[in-house]
Amino acid sequence: MPDPTPGRGGPPRQPRSGDVLVLGKEASVQFMQPITFRVIRLPQWDTYDGWIWLDGYELNAAGDAVERRSVFVQINGLRWAGDKPAAAARSAPPGMRNMRAVPSARPAGAAATAPRRAAANTR
Repeated sequence: MPDPTPGRGGPPRQPRSGDVLVLGKEASVQFMQPITFRVIRLPQWDTYDGWIWLDGYELNAAGDAVERRSVFVQINGLRWAGDKPAAAARSAPPGMRNMRAVPSARPAGAAATAPRRAAANTR
């Protein structure tokens, strides 16, 4: 049986109703900020080769549906929630593999994400 993992010779893994995906920029440029998406239907609309329409719900951090959406994505860019990122995406650049993490100068509990939230609200 061919390996369904993209880039390993077999056909790409196909989403099914009920799958929970993480849609990021690899799936489509509209997802520069990744979203979690539960598939409810796969419309059989004609598309470009390697692309697919998905109907489903965008999920919040608690896993609750917050918005129904139809999205147009690249099949090879889909990532299933719970799947580990590819080894190449996890590993450090060659010159930095033996470096240790430097502890943050920020006190424990400091709001490290506040600037990011502010930037997200300006879009």
